[in-house]
Amino acid sequence: MADTSKKRPVHRNIHVSDIVSYRLPPAGIVSILHRISGAVMFLLMPLFVWLFDTSVSSEVSYESFTAAFTGGIGFVPGLLVKVVVLGLIWAYLVHFIAGVRHLWMDATHSVTKEQGKSSAVLTLGLSSLLTVLLGAKLFGLF
Repeated sequence: MADTSKKRPVHRNIHVSDIVSYRLPPAGIVSILHRISGAVMFLLMPLFVWLFDTSVSSEVSYESFTAAFTGGIGFVPGLLVKVVVLGLIWAYLVHFIAGVRHLWMDATHSVTKEQGKSSAVLTLGLSSLLTVLLGAKLFGLF
């Protein structure tokens, strides 16, 4: 009688050098981006609070707020301010949409592999599209 069983793959911890060749599923990418975006938002919270406070305090402070995007802040050029704000926009959108995804999966108990993959792809696509649109608005393309 022939042995028809296939050899099962051996799963082990990956080494740092294997990260480049390791293929992570979309749900894993969304999970990691959710954590990274949360950390980015936490680290940029002082900038976010300053931007919000400056934008709503008065008309004069609003003018300094808009001047930060054109002339910069101190020695930091305006382009770098826009890039940092774009990073904050990306972090918020990824974190928000991935959070809604997690809440939806928890509420509906939809944890199949196919639904996880499709919702992860939708999360990545929607957050990327919104980031590009808001980035185009931030950089004055429309």
